Amino acid sequence: MNLIFEKSIENHRCTILPKTDIADYKIDDSYLRKTKVKLPEIAEVDLVRHYTNLSKKTFGVDNGFYPLGSCTMKYNPKVNDSCAALRGFSEISPNSDEEDVQGALEVIWESDRSLCEITGMDKMVFQPGAGAHAEFTSLLMIKKYFHTKGDLNRTKIIIPDSAHGTNPASASMNGFNVISIESKNGIIDLEKLDQVLDESVAALMLTNPNTLGLYDKGILEITKKVHACGALCYYDGANLNAIMGICKPGAMGFDCIHLNLHKTFSTPHGGGGPGVGALGCKSFLMDFLPTPIVIKENESFKFYKPVNSINKVTAFYGNFLVLVRALSYLKHLGSNGIREASENAVLNANYMKAKLSKTFNEPFSGYCMHEFVLDLSSFKEGYGIRALDVCKRMLDFKMHPPTMYFPLIVHEALMFEPTETEGKHTLDKAIEVLEKIVNEIKSGNLDLTQAPFTTEYSRMDEVKAARNPIIRYGN
Repeated sequence: MNLIFEKSIENHRCTILPKTDIADYKIDDSYLRKTKVKLPEIAEVDLVRHYTNLSKKTFGVDNGFYPLGSCTMKYNPKVNDSCAALRGFSEISPNSDEEDVQGALEVIWESDRSLCEITGMDKMVFQPGAGAHAEFTSLLMIKKYFHTKGDLNRTKIIIPDSAHGTNPASASMNGFNVISIESKNGIIDLEKLDQVLDESVAALMLTNPNTLGLYDKGILEITKKVHACGALCYYDGANLNAIMGICKPGAMGFDCIHLNLHKTFSTPHGGGGPGVGALGCKSFLMDFLPTPIVIKENESFKFYKPVNSINKVTAFYGNFLVLVRALSYLKHLGSNGIREASENAVLNANYMKAKLSKTFNEPFSGYCMHEFVLDLSSFKEGYGIRALDVCKRMLDFKMHPPTMYFPLIVHEALMFEPTETEGKHTLDKAIEVLEKIVNEIKSGNLDLTQAPFTTEYSRMDEVKAARNPIIRYGN
């Protein structure tokens, strides 16, 4: 398929702007471009056809089953889009005066109050553009918190070996030393934790349930140990879809948290954004939040800058229309619906896990939470078929593969998260497909190392794509 630039024809255009009735303004030459902007010139009908055809080649959650583990990919209700399209939200300027956008500020305020109720935090802000961005911002706050206290020796962040890869990246980018601790039976080893806890530790970064879909029942003891040495506890909220409305990270002993509104709260996800990494904290950290925060004063809403704020982390106030979509979801479900969503997510994961455990090896037996991991090492050893090959074959059945080779502590891992929005019929179809693939492996009648067979393109050079990406057209 040709790129939009390759379809460009000189002097073709989509829209002819009407003649302005505003007097021309002469811009100083020092501010003007010296070369022509490299944009495609194309008629509207050709533009529409290009992106319509492109969309048909892209697989999303509206196309079919998308069980991407540790990265909740649930259906996005279209009513959320309708709410975000309301002119009172979509056509306002971020430069508006506070008194002119009270409705928008109320959305931020209500989202703050609702998510604080779900998480057990005291304040929530929405400037970060993604979960990883919120992680980075949280660690900026933690760093300034200790520096404000004159405690400059806390230079270490403890992260379990089952953590999301963004955790150590966020810590390193903030200048912290990352201390990785091994898991025991899939959860934190308390003895290993004791060995690294001292007055040089700034925080523990933890996901609960973790990336293996396991809930750490010793969480209160873990956070108590961390607090006892004067450090803080940070909650990676990527897996909140398993527990929302059931238990609160704040009650587990966590001091700050990030949530992925583009995962847990049904707003669009993928394609590079936009997203929202909601950032919450307990009251003693509120003074360090990025500015501005929205407060309610005498029945009206206003912006406020905390005294020790780490200042801005994004332009204006974040991706506001994503927040509108999330609040629409929260309002539609209500407190009972939020809990039911988590219960169904856990039920779906356990149903799939129980069915597939008859065919695949499960590294951790027993009940899981919202996701589970399968170990395909035996297929690699016995038949030369890797987890990657199974994922490629799934594409032939119009299903998006699960997360593979993660977490790293499980070799040849496949991690499934079916979410609550999938019905039993979809899960049964996925289970049937996976069992069929296993039969193909064992029969040897089909070379799965060459899959997929029915897609427009087969195996890509993924190493070359990762190391030598072409990210712009021409020069």
